Amino acid sequence: MKKALQKPGLTSYQLKWIAIIAMVIDHIGAVLYPGELPLRVIGRLSFPIFCFLLTEGFCHTHDRRSYMLRLGGFALISEVPYDLTFHGNLLDLDQQNIFFTLLLGVLLLAMLEKSRHWLLKAAEIYLVMWAAEVVLRVDYGYEGILLICIFYLFRERIWVKTAGCICWNFLWENRLQAFGGFSVIPIMLYNGERGRNMKYFFYIFYPAHLLILHVIDVYCPRSLLL
Repeated sequence: MKKALQKPGLTSYQLKWIAIIAMVIDHIGAVLYPGELPLRVIGRLSFPIFCFLLTEGFCHTHDRRSYMLRLGGFALISEVPYDLTFHGNLLDLDQQNIFFTLLLGVLLLAMLEKSRHWLLKAAEIYLVMWAAEVVLRVDYGYEGILLICIFYLFRERIWVKTAGCICWNFLWENRLQAFGGFSVIPIMLYNGERGRNMKYFFYIFYPAHLLILHVIDVYCPRSLLL
């Protein structure tokens, strides 16, 4: 029996790799080469793609409880590497890593799915955005939760969510994020297929690559990095 042909476009597996590579380039720029803006520009593609994949994963997973537990567990595991790499401390409560942002996003999507009245939905969105910005102070703050909402609420309206994603990238005082608008190109090429399974790779890779960057930053002579 012949294997079914893959649809044209990018699978979620390929999108994840685009986001991961962009993230690593961004973090290399932030930690090792802070003056190299092109590295940070490339990195702006990462977060919107991860948010898009989060909403797709939420809509397709059969075990949302496990999904949330994975995000929560690796949020805790990743916090020390994140704080060491970006703040120089074992624990810094000023900002929490991206897994906390994604976890809050999934919790919000679970609430929105059960809510029927738009007033209740609006209240839930405001509450989670407030928690992201004020209580947990997660990476990307309330704006990160807003982008997850855009991808979820307009999931079936491709041009609306595309326009929403582009506009979101222009909300920031840091104009560098505007380059994140180009993330809609690979997102629009998504063909709805999962592709190869890399269920735990990103969860493990995220804290691991942060630790590697921290070790290089602390112990590698600057002359070797120039």
